[in-house]
Amino acid sequence: MPGNSFCDSPDYQKKRIAMVKNQVEARGVADKNVLIAMAKVFRHLFVPEKLREFAYDDRPLPIGMGATISQPYIVAFMTELLELSPYDRVLEIGTGSGYQAAVISKTALEVVSFERIKELIPVSQENLKNSGINNVRVFLGDGTNIPEKFGHFDAVIVTAASPDIPEYLFEFLNEGGRLVAPVGSLSYQELIKIKIEDGKPVLTHHGNVRFVPLIGCRGWKE
Repeated sequence: MPGNSFCDSPDYQKKRIAMVKNQVEARGVADKNVLIAMAKVFRHLFVPEKLREFAYDDRPLPIGMGATISQPYIVAFMTELLELSPYDRVLEIGTGSGYQAAVISKTALEVVSFERIKELIPVSQENLKNSGINNVRVFLGDGTNIPEKFGHFDAVIVTAASPDIPEYLFEFLNEGGRLVAPVGSLSYQELIKIKIEDGKPVLTHHGNVRFVPLIGCRGWKE
C-alpha cells in the first residue's frame, strides 16, 4: 500500500496472509474483492499498540471504552453479505477503531460512519489516515437517530447488537439496498440481512453472533 509500507513488517505480512487463508477463505468467504481488501488493510494499525501481537488472531479484541474490534472472519463475512460494488455508498453504525470501515472502503465508493463514543472518533480517524484511506467520513452521533440530510445508501452495516430489526434504517436504503446487522438479546444475536426488492424488505438469516450492545434512542439504553 503506497505511503504506509513503514507500518508493515514481514511478520505482520505473514500473519495477515495466514489470516485471510485460514480464518476467512477457508470458512467460506469467497468474494475475491473482500479477500483482497482483508489482505490490504493492516489490522494491526486498528488495535491498541499493546495488543498488536494478537492483531491477526481469530478473535475480537478490546479497543477501549467498552468497545471491540470484531473477529476477522466476521468482518469479512459481513462485508461479503453487503454485496458491494465500486460505486456504492455505505452507511456504518458503530465506527469503533475504523477497521470494518477500512475493509469496506476497499470495495465501495464511500463510507459514512457514525460513532457515539467521542473518545473513539480521533482514534478511528488517525487509524484510517495511517492506513492511507480517504473515502471514509466519521461522525459523532447516535447511529439509531441519523439526520435525513445524509441521503440514501446502497448498503448499511450495523456493528453492534440491536434489540430489534432496525427498520428505521430502511428509509436510508436505495432500491436493491442491503442492510446487515446482529439482532437479538444482549448475550445472543442472529446475523440478519435485509434486501429491498420492489420496495419491500426481504429478510434472510446468517447464523449466530455476539456483539457489544447498540446504544441509542432506538437501541439499548446505557
